[in-house]
Order: sequence, then C-alpha cells, then structure tokens
Amino acid sequence: MAITSIRGFKDILPDEVGKWQFAEATARRVFESYDFSEIRIPLLEKTELFTRGIGESTDIVEKEMYTFTDRSGISVTLRPEATASIVRAYIEKSMYKQNPVAKLYVIGPMFRYERPQKGRFRQFNQINAEVFGLEDPLIDVEVMVMLIHFLQEIGLEKLELQLNSLGCKACRPSYQERLKEFLLSNKGRFCADCQRRIRTNPLRIFDCKIESCKEIMGQGPLMLDFLGPECRDHFELVTSYLKALETPYVINAKMVRGLDYYVRTAFEMVSGDLGAQNAVAGGGRYDGLIVDLGGPEIPGIGFAIGMERLISLLSPDVGSQKIPHLFIATIGEKSRIQGFKLAKTLRLEGLSVEMGYEKKSLKSQMRRADKLACPYVLILGEEELQRGTAMLRDMRSKTQEQLDLTLAPEVLLRKMK
Repeated sequence: MAITSIRGFKDILPDEVGKWQFAEATARRVFESYDFSEIRIPLLEKTELFTRGIGESTDIVEKEMYTFTDRSGISVTLRPEATASIVRAYIEKSMYKQNPVAKLYVIGPMFRYERPQKGRFRQFNQINAEVFGLEDPLIDVEVMVMLIHFLQEIGLEKLELQLNSLGCKACRPSYQERLKEFLLSNKGRFCADCQRRIRTNPLRIFDCKIESCKEIMGQGPLMLDFLGPECRDHFELVTSYLKALETPYVINAKMVRGLDYYVRTAFEMVSGDLGAQNAVAGGGRYDGLIVDLGGPEIPGIGFAIGMERLISLLSPDVGSQKIPHLFIATIGEKSRIQGFKLAKTLRLEGLSVEMGYEKKSLKSQMRRADKLACPYVLILGEEELQRGTAMLRDMRSKTQEQLDLTLAPEVLLRKMK
C-alpha cells in the first residue's frame, strides 16, 4: 500500500513553484525598498510563547495548535503564526538596544490543526512584516501602503482595504461590558461556538460565519463608538494620512482579528476574486505584546499574507515552469564526454543546459528536447567531433547552423544570455 501525504499538508510541485518564487522574490524586493530586513525564526517554540502571546481563549490556542511534550518534558508547539516568534527573537537578542526601530519580515510555513478546505491547509505559508518601536499613526499607514504596493506588484486587482480600530486597554473594558450584556441577552439565539465565546472571547463572535449569528451581531454595539480620546485621535490621523496619500479604504466596524494582542488599528485586504473567505492579508497594531512577552514597553504593528490564497489569485502565466536554454544531443561515447564538458562550461556561465545522458538515438533525444520546449539543440556526433564542429538547431525556426567547437561557448552565450 502506497504511503500518502498527511491530510491538510500539500506538495508544491515544480509546475507551481514558479508562482511561489515570484511572490517571494517580489515581497523581498518591495519590502526591502521600505528598509525591511529578513529574519528567519524556528518552526518549533515553547508552547508558553503562544499561550501568552496569542491568548489562551483564542481558537488557535484552544483547538488548533500542534503541541507535544519533547523528550526533556518541555511542551513545544509548531508555530501557528510568526509574530510571537519574531517578538521572542527581538527580546531575546536585545535587538531594541542596537536600533530603536526594527523593520522585519518572515517568509515560511505555519501549522494549525483545522478543517482543510479550499485555500486553507494544516501546513500553510505566510509572508509576515513587522515594525517595532514606532507609535506614530504614519507608520500604520506606511505598513498598509507597503502591503498594497506588494499586492499590486504581483498583479492583484479588485482589492479593498478595510479598516477598524479595536481600542486599547483603557477604552476597551467599557465596550466589552456593553458587548457582553448584549450577547447574554441574545445567548440562546447563538450557535454553540458563539455561546462558548461569550465567556472566553466575545469579540470573536463578530467573526462567526453562520448567517444567524451574523444577523444578531448586526445589531450589536461597535468598538468605534467607545473609543477614548487617544484612540480616536490615532484612528482619525490614520484615515487622514490614507486620504492624503490617495489610498482608498472602507471602514468595517465589525472587523476583529483572531489574536488577542491587537489594539487600535486593525486592517484587512480583501479580494473581489475570492468567495466568502475573501481576506488575502490582515494585520494591525499590537502595542502591548512585547511587554507581555517579557520585553520593554515598545509598540508594534504588522501584517500576515496567506500565500495559498495569494497564489490562487495569480495569473496562470506567472512563474511558469523554467525552460532550459539549450539541449545537447550526443551520439557516441566521445561525443557524450565532450557534450558534458561543454554543458559544464555553459552552466558555470549561467545558462540552463540539459542533455541526453543515456545512450539513446538522436530522434529520441530530439523528442525529449521538444518536450522540454528547449529553444535550441546542439547536436554533437562522432563525425562532427572529428571535424571539430557541432550543429546548432533553432527549434522555433527549424533552421540549423554549423559551429566551430572552439568558438561554441562564446557563440551560445551570445545567443542565449
């Protein structure tokens, strides 16, 4: 019986990898133009990092983490998100002492045990960007503008920036009290999950996808109506800067984030080309997270992009499978060795070269070159080798020319680079 992959874990095959490489390379180029630097963090962390950072009452911590005890008796977890890990590295390595402002990004896999569905997997990939050390609303806007810049660079259209404020520790308690009153008065009308969340994480009820729950929450109190003076001023500056930069947005007062650490600015980028699960990226401000994880009081803001959804939106011709520049077809053992030497020379100069390694007929080798869509084939037989020549065939125009073997590398590089 054949061994198959684990449910919710997906192979990314060669004909798909080009899209991933394109998205990753574009992220690096765009983010670094905003002075962000890449950081690479472990896949495995102490479980406490996520229970403290994300929040014990979140769905991620309660139901979705891959957690186990290692041989030394320590509870460890495959990272379900990147922000807490980046903050841990920032604190542990005292990066705030080197530079008061840090702009960091991560590209890589995360792990959550949830029901696999279209665009959602148990091992999934994210692009994260985080800024530590700046509280000014202008950095909120820069982060959103950079996200839009990236999404436009990879060719996405029909995008909408949705914006909300989640308040802070000063103004949120009065709102939560009013929200809880509303929820308890309607408790019997909610689904079982939402009834549980009334006790554990009331804000998350806004995120329920069940229509009856959504209808009830349409009448619920909104955080925007409870903002204190500082949070309101912050939000108004964010919206005024977006207008000044001519960046369209809509206010979505029911938007919440799935993690407990968010405060003030929260945002999502949604795509008109997706269905109900239409968020491509989301993020916000988390000014208390660094101190909650044992660091100094330093503000932070960032976002995460779901790569599986992102890749599904890319044009089919983006990052198509790479085609070798040249195929070397040989006849006879001496020609094979000479062809292999030539391939090595050309590869060292940056060309992609494939050749016929097995002792097959010229016809069979030409079929393989055609299947690989190679634009050129260099034919090298025993007679050509004795004359010190090779035949170069242009597979598109079906024309041929004879090359002097001593000049072949120079000619081929000139034609194909």
